[in-house]
Amino acid sequence: MTVNGTRPDDGPLVSVIVPNYNYAESLDLCLRSILDQTYPNVEILMVDDCSTDQSVAVAEALGVRVVSTGRNGGCGRARNIGAAHTSGELICYVDSDLVLAPDAVTNAVRLILGDRRIGAVCGIEDPEPLLHDTAVARYRGLQYHYWSISSEGDVSFLFPAVCMLRRHVFEEIGPFNPGLRHTEEVDYGYRLSRRYRLVLTSLVRGRHDHDHELRGLLRKLFHRGRLRIPLYARARRFGQGFETAARAWGSLAAFGVLPALVVPLLLGPWGLVVPAGLLAASLACDAGMYAFVRRRHGIPFLVFFAGLHFLVNVTITAGVATGAVQWLASGTFRRLYDASFPVDPTPLRGPA
Repeated sequence: MTVNGTRPDDGPLVSVIVPNYNYAESLDLCLRSILDQTYPNVEILMVDDCSTDQSVAVAEALGVRVVSTGRNGGCGRARNIGAAHTSGELICYVDSDLVLAPDAVTNAVRLILGDRRIGAVCGIEDPEPLLHDTAVARYRGLQYHYWSISSEGDVSFLFPAVCMLRRHVFEEIGPFNPGLRHTEEVDYGYRLSRRYRLVLTSLVRGRHDHDHELRGLLRKLFHRGRLRIPLYARARRFGQGFETAARAWGSLAAFGVLPALVVPLLLGPWGLVVPAGLLAASLACDAGMYAFVRRRHGIPFLVFFAGLHFLVNVTITAGVATGAVQWLASGTFRRLYDASFPVDPTPLRGPA
């Protein structure tokens, strides 16, 4: 392996770019996992988004090159700066709170070079959290893993925690939108998947330090739901991958349980059938996931998981509803993704 050089006899150079902001706690594990990859021709760059912890010192102690963003600007801007400071034929983004499986880069290179129609390959995260083994982190790891493996194949989301794309595709599609903080990967995946295959695969794996505090997780999911509305309104379609029709109905049914609790007050005990029916419908919409959780952690944890997932469904629906109202009321909000929709768009195509 090379850290800052090239070895052309070992396959195309892969530029592994690690955007980072205050993740010194996991950064050492992340960078060591990249240094330990079985693929031999790698350069590593850590793009520090003006961290206030020891992140830069951690990277430099391992001999990893570091560039600074100059000002805090978010993951999208850090990824763009990383691409500008590297030269590999393939670009591999790895979040600084994720540890790669040893063969992740090798498998990603093999997949992306094996089909010229593939513009990018994204990996799937293990179900167990990397560092913070709280109940919330275990919920998030299991939920995210199951939704990912059930979406394996062609998707329209970019999963940027671990992904590889061809440099010429990055140059053709253009940079990440630096003005987006919660949905830059959805925007980029939409732009890329209009022209190339975007593949999610379990052959590329990593273990992630998932959200481990409830408030932070719910806040992130609320804003992600809200900010996707202008994109989907312009695209006139939902994303391919996580957002199945069953899961959308499951979220709506969970949200409907809350106003339906008024029904028993009006109709008496028989009115409980309405909220109970909506809850049962919500659970049925993701029955496979609940069976997966029960097999791995048993019924007591499943009860906790189902309760937290109900809260997550309500939060996502509330975010989507807020986004819909904001879309109706604000022209600025409606134009949030205008750069993704040129006036004279290039026809959809794939490479010859």
